[in-house]
Amino acid sequence: MRHAHPVDVVRAAEAELMARLPEGTLMQRAAAGLAATCARLLIRRRGRVYGSRVTVLAGSGDNGGDALYAGAALARRGARVTAVLLAPGKTHPGGLAALRAAGGRVTAEQEVGLADFSRADLVLDGIVGIGGRGGLRPEAVPYARAGRRGVVVAVDLPSGVEADSGEVPGEALRADVTVCFGTHKPGLLIDPGAEYAGAVQLVDIGLEPPAPEVTALQHADVAGLLPLPGAESDKYRRGVVGVAAGSARYPGAALLAVAGALRGGAGAVRYVGTAAEEVVRRFPETLVTEGGPAGAGRVQAWVVGPGGGEGARQALTEALASDVPVLVDADGLTELGRLGPSALAGRTAPTLLTPHTGEAARLLAGAEGTPPPAADDLAAARLATARRLAAGYRATVLLKGSTTVVADPGGAVRVNPTGTSWLATAGSGDVLAGLAGSLLAAGLSPLDAASVAAYLHGLAGREAAGDPGAPVTALAVAEALPEVWRAVRRS
Repeated sequence: MRHAHPVDVVRAAEAELMARLPEGTLMQRAAAGLAATCARLLIRRRGRVYGSRVTVLAGSGDNGGDALYAGAALARRGARVTAVLLAPGKTHPGGLAALRAAGGRVTAEQEVGLADFSRADLVLDGIVGIGGRGGLRPEAVPYARAGRRGVVVAVDLPSGVEADSGEVPGEALRADVTVCFGTHKPGLLIDPGAEYAGAVQLVDIGLEPPAPEVTALQHADVAGLLPLPGAESDKYRRGVVGVAAGSARYPGAALLAVAGALRGGAGAVRYVGTAAEEVVRRFPETLVTEGGPAGAGRVQAWVVGPGGGEGARQALTEALASDVPVLVDADGLTELGRLGPSALAGRTAPTLLTPHTGEAARLLAGAEGTPPPAADDLAAARLATARRLAAGYRATVLLKGSTTVVADPGGAVRVNPTGTSWLATAGSGDVLAGLAGSLLAAGLSPLDAASVAAYLHGLAGREAAGDPGAPVTALAVAEALPEVWRAVRRS
């Protein structure tokens, strides 16, 4: 599992460690790990470090110092290293002295720096560290806009990205690789910041931070959460998931939600809605009940809302009146936004909401009594958005998007590392809702069900799209789920 900590926690852990170590040890550990990564990249690209062109973009403070010390290590291996000082009066003195002693060149002239940047084999981005706020300063913006031929390695965080949120309030320098120290920062895992980070590599410098605020599951974590049948299992012991979806206008939503639910670990799927005939024709193993959730019989979880149309409010009301977990999606979310958080008051079982940013805007309007915020603003601040929704509705929230964020009302946050842009296709969310609902019925907590569903759904999207990628249908994503389930278990 990847762990991420906010800046104040990282600073406290660094201070505690530095108090026990000789002065400068922590920076030397970071610089050594950074230089080793850069050397591997140069060898991979050019076959050697010797003779390679390296440009160090050095800002003020310790981030620039890390970059300068790493540049000095590369210079000692024969690289031609130039340091461009973006804050000449505030450059880390020890790092600067080390680079000069190793034979590195130093300039503070932007024209020279931009020329070196554009022709370098490798660029070290040490402009702004994890304490930076508000985007790049004017003197650094030209480097974000300039063309380059070499690989850019960010030092701890791409300059211009907010460490705690992944927000990019202005321009930022796009990295191919980010070398982070001690622990991941939330902004490296959450878009739009994650898009700027490239491949993220963690260097262990001995930090011992407390429990993380943000995590990202990996294969082994998901494998440990998958519900597996035992020797005494039957379809009812494995869980029954109820699906209230589809309408005359959107019958396909019912099929897709059921397709996801059938592949999510529950023993049976019980469908209620207007598309019963189509569902049974395509999936004859589905249990069909007339009427709504209130008269459907015993289930262990409900999925309500995909393509629900005019019947969505009634289905939502009946499902929320039950004593089992309820996943609310699509039209169900629209109705919940109109009703507000009071619709969930008094529920003893958990609720899982699965909005995209447009639906999140309507939910926030219902919770906060304000006009709906702009969906683009919510997408740019998705960590804060998920947390606002979880707090406002006292529910677990799976916020869909380029980075899917899962937040629960207790404060836990997980970000999903899998997926592909080919998943931006009609019906994909219906499959995800059915899958997550099935995991709920199989006994996973809302946080685990949402996180595992997002992970498997993202892998299935990649599997269906193939390499290098092609358009996929939502049903193809559902059909890819068994293979990615097996792949995760083999890990």
